Amino acid sequence: MSGNVNANSGTLNNVTINQNCRILGKLSANQIEGDIVKTVGKAFPRNGSYASGTITVTVYDDQAFDRQIVVPPVLFRGGKHENFNSNNQQSYWYSTCKLQVLKNGQEIFQQPATDVSRVFSSVIDMPAGHGHVTLTFNVSSYGANNWTPTTSISDLLVVVMKKSTAGISIS
Repeated sequence: MSGNVNANSGTLNNVTINQNCRILGKLSANQIEGDIVKTVGKAFPRNGSYASGTITVTVYDDQAFDRQIVVPPVLFRGGKHENFNSNNQQSYWYSTCKLQVLKNGQEIFQQPATDVSRVFSSVIDMPAGHGHVTLTFNVSSYGANNWTPTTSISDLLVVVMKKSTAGISIS
């Protein structure tokens, strides 16, 4: 079969569309494979006992629709450490874990954490046609008196999805 197909009803099974397809009506589907939602995840770099390094995520402005970039909670913390001097007197020192987040080079978050967990999470609008969005996540750690710190940070997950309120109501 070759040429044009015009139909008002019927069924097509196991069909491959080799090039672009435009649907002017409503599409209903219960199994979609593809990139309506994209996710990427990565562990933050470590240097032995502490978190240290940078992760850069770029979302390209390559779609004709508005999107949202969702960063689920990233937990990070330093620590409180016991120390005993030569007279067996107890004291404490702290490790600090600092997370800084930049959006297109502008700081949108910066917070240190010692012995209490801190959290970063965000939803960022990405209108179509307004350019790429680059998120830079810088994590650094340091210990009091230049001692080697012990810090932790959860893995980074970034979710990009089409922005739409169809079928959703919030009040």
